[in-house]
Amino acid sequence: MHYPTTRVLTSLSAVLLALQVARAQGPENPNEVKVNWTKVLNVSRSTPTLQVVVNPQLLRGAMLHDPSFAALHSLGADYVRYVPWLPYPRQAVAELREPADGKTSWDFSHIDPTLDDFMKATEGHSVILNFSTIPAWMFKTDKPVTYPDDPNQVFWDYTQGTELRDPSMKEAAEYFARLLSWYTKGGFTDEYGKRWESGHHYKVPYWEVLNEIEFEHKWTPEEYTKFYDAVTTAMCKVDPQIKFIALALAQPNQHPEMFEYFLNPVHHKAGVPLDFISYHFYAHPTPDQTLPDWQYTFFDQAEGFINTVRYVEEIRKRYSPSTKTDLDELGVILTEDEKEIHQPGYVAKPEPAAYWNLAAAMYAHLYAEAAKQGIDVVGESQLVGYRSQFPSVSMMNYETGDPNPRFWVLQLLKDHFGPGDQLVETATANPGISSQAFQTKHGKVLLVINKRNRTELVTLPSEADGASVSLVAPSTKDHAAGEQKLDGRTLSLEPFEVAVVQYK
Repeated sequence: MHYPTTRVLTSLSAVLLALQVARAQGPENPNEVKVNWTKVLNVSRSTPTLQVVVNPQLLRGAMLHDPSFAALHSLGADYVRYVPWLPYPRQAVAELREPADGKTSWDFSHIDPTLDDFMKATEGHSVILNFSTIPAWMFKTDKPVTYPDDPNQVFWDYTQGTELRDPSMKEAAEYFARLLSWYTKGGFTDEYGKRWESGHHYKVPYWEVLNEIEFEHKWTPEEYTKFYDAVTTAMCKVDPQIKFIALALAQPNQHPEMFEYFLNPVHHKAGVPLDFISYHFYAHPTPDQTLPDWQYTFFDQAEGFINTVRYVEEIRKRYSPSTKTDLDELGVILTEDEKEIHQPGYVAKPEPAAYWNLAAAMYAHLYAEAAKQGIDVVGESQLVGYRSQFPSVSMMNYETGDPNPRFWVLQLLKDHFGPGDQLVETATANPGISSQAFQTKHGKVLLVINKRNRTELVTLPSEADGASVSLVAPSTKDHAAGEQKLDGRTLSLEPFEVAVVQYK
């Protein structure tokens, strides 16, 4: 087609004029954060929290016991997940030997003290209990599973077997019902009719059924769903009000069949509650990578996980829209941790100081992205780790006992954000900067995260002039968030800094 010459000239003139205006205004600042407070993306349902995994450093008398539980108490978080688990059978399994000849082996002496301290530290807040380890004698194995007499000796091979010896699953279901009764009803009656008194009358609002089920005993969707139905039915007889969390998958991106099967109500018995699902994410750098690589690897893998969350949410909404989601293990596992566990005598290299701020920044970014998708609970992993026990996941400095930047970023998020916040349209051109604006009960708040190991000067909206800034950065070390006042609209971010800008 042929257009009139005047129209072509007019269009060309408009393009040239636009280019001249753009040059006059200068290049766009990639570090400028733009916020449209009138465009609400969604209302947050996300609670930031953490998990507490049982290990010897949380025992009374251990160096990290007092400071860790003090930090947990001061945090005041909800949905705190408590996990006695497989490396310490005597601290995680209450009936280590099969009942026989009228006798049982119920023993809570290595379990109760730490759980009591946990419940005291979280008093007034909701908790999730997950006794993730089923007694080994309940599984078919070639020979009986042995375990150390020392309750503090680590043992990684307790969870053997893939088939329960009782196909009805009643035996295991009654074990978990007795655990719940021990902690909420003052005790239970054992397999031979003997009454065991605990004196415990805790309120346990949530119970998670097993952990990382594709790893531990390699459950199929059908087997786990049957097990979940049996366990929750038995436990509801003890407490009809309790709610349950299911799946706790380690690799959700590799197991869509778990979500497809479990979330479909037709696969469950009538009346079985589908309250929550849960799954995990840990960034894993390769052995040859170091901090300069990690700053990209962690966030690239985090974006992949957020894509996984997006597709899992579509499955959940399709089958069971009332079911909530708990991302209850989010963190990083460095390759040095795994070498230390799998290579006897190997001495792991210490984490570089900047690692703790980088890992904290990644969690803050995941929190904001999860809030955009309406995720209910966003849990950082974990309160205490140390040499031989996944030190890179620790939120406590395992050498000094002080909370490290991963803890302080969680505190920062918990103090400023939560369910009911409005997320508004926010944009930053620089991919090394993560930003999200929230309209909260405290007013306008902006979360800004430096994903890179360099200082960045960020230009904030003009109304941020005079705002208060709370920040966790290398300069704050293992201390609570620092505070400053903005003079103007330029915010200088230290490497891997997490900053919360509270508007006047």
